[in-house]
Amino acid sequence: MIQIPTFSDEQIDYFMQVALNEASIAFNEGEVPIGAVIVKNNQIIAKAHNHREAEQLATAHAELMAIEKANLKLKSWRLENTALFVTLEPCVMCAGAIINSRIPAVYYGADDVKGGATRSLYRLLEDARLNHRVAVHHGIRSEDCGQLLKQFFAQIRLKRQEKKVLPNK
Repeated sequence: MIQIPTFSDEQIDYFMQVALNEASIAFNEGEVPIGAVIVKNNQIIAKAHNHREAEQLATAHAELMAIEKANLKLKSWRLENTALFVTLEPCVMCAGAIINSRIPAVYYGADDVKGGATRSLYRLLEDARLNHRVAVHHGIRSEDCGQLLKQFFAQIRLKRQEKKVLPNK
């Protein structure tokens, strides 16, 4: 039987901080700063951040990268009795992978009003019509997670603006 892991507030904060550290690595690599961590038995078994730009793969989202690492570590596609901590609300693609890998709990930071599939636009993880449902915990360190994303996109806009201002050589 699948068990939903439970954590203290301190543990939740710690695991989200590790996800934020992964997001910061992504930021420094020029990737959209999203980090993900998978926990089993109160131990981190996988962590990852976005690699879409580096890999030029649409599927190189932090959640999918962490799920693949956890699958390899556990030698199983089933990630039962685990929890995923991610800095941004999962998209439809990542929500599908979470459901299909049987992760029972997701903790995320910032809402994604343009692409969120767990609360903002859709509620895929809790949809009773699906064969697996996920306990969703939102708003975990949302200001920290959101601020990193805002800083990243402000930097992108500034670079674009600078390109427009500088004359072509």
